[in-house]
Amino acid sequence: MANPGQPTISLGATGDAVRRLERALRRTPNLGLTVDGTFTAQVETAVKQFQQGAGLVVDGIVGPLTWAALPDGGPMPTLQVGSTGAVVTSLQTLLTNGASGQWVTTPQGIDGNFGPLTKASVEAFQGWAGVAVDGIVGDQTWSASLHAASSTLETAVGLNFVIG
Repeated sequence: MANPGQPTISLGATGDAVRRLERALRRTPNLGLTVDGTFTAQVETAVKQFQQGAGLVVDGIVGPLTWAALPDGGPMPTLQVGSTGAVVTSLQTLLTNGASGQWVTTPQGIDGNFGPLTKASVEAFQGWAGVAVDGIVGDQTWSASLHAASSTLETAVGLNFVIG
């Protein structure tokens, strides 16, 4: 099960379970949602649309059956200066390949180490994507649209890096 042990939530709920729901719904894909931890009317509408498409009872309440049908809503790792590994390598590859004519600044190499040049490239990407420019790749940056059909930074880098 992609979202084990999650509580039943509905309109008005807040917190980590709602963030997990929002990430899962974005991966259906529903790119119109912001991951902010607040179960708003917009989230409820997205839940009902998902439930209808999945053949579930359409009530806007996210209980065990809806959680089970949703994609994994776990977070992507937060990346910042000092982060290393395959997910950084994938991020650097995307930042390098997409920079031309887009956010222009590349990480100046693909080595799996998030250093100052990768931070500068992330900041350029964030400015281009219209999200907060802080050089840290968290929920809002992962969910930034690449202006391609149903593509976000997290789908382009690969959802195999989701933290369970």
